[in-house]
Amino acid sequence: MKTLSHKVQVFLLACLTFIATLNLYKLSQTSVPETLSLESQFNQFTDETKQEIYCLADNIYFEAAGEPKVGKYAVAFVTQNRVNKGFAPDICSVVKQKINGVCQFSWWCESKSRKISTSKVLTNAQNEVYNDVLKIAINFYINREQLEDPTEGALFYHANYINPNWRFAKKRIVIGNHIFYVDTKGKKI
Repeated sequence: MKTLSHKVQVFLLACLTFIATLNLYKLSQTSVPETLSLESQFNQFTDETKQEIYCLADNIYFEAAGEPKVGKYAVAFVTQNRVNKGFAPDICSVVKQKINGVCQFSWWCESKSRKISTSKVLTNAQNEVYNDVLKIAINFYINREQLEDPTEGALFYHANYINPNWRFAKKRIVIGNHIFYVDTKGKKI
């Protein structure tokens, strides 16, 4: 198979970046339907569903609190994509999952961080961020079937300052400070 010329590769990358930017813009414009407030909708959920949303919110908070809105949704999608691919049966199980003794979301292994959300000792500024993240988690949970996945089905990601050398994964997109990957070999790390 002949390799594409550098100019063609640059052009294709530019096209993919443009398409991704359009998708991210659409996601950033996503809002919750006005029929019921998020709080009203959340209060109608079962305790089990509320716990799933809290697990998702905690994961978004500890993985992407400082990221743009689309970066927060990207973490939500990776979490859900992992459920859909059978990594674990539900969101909380995915968030808390260890494979070969390695936490899939590193914050979960850091007990100090975990106590912040469960003991509610957040500072006022942290509470504001967490409450915003909780709204994103609720919106995601309610509307996930209608939202477009900005990660294009990613199952893995890492911060841009880390180089895990994942040979089984193909880089899909960069959102904020995270690089997202799709699985190419059925690997669960």
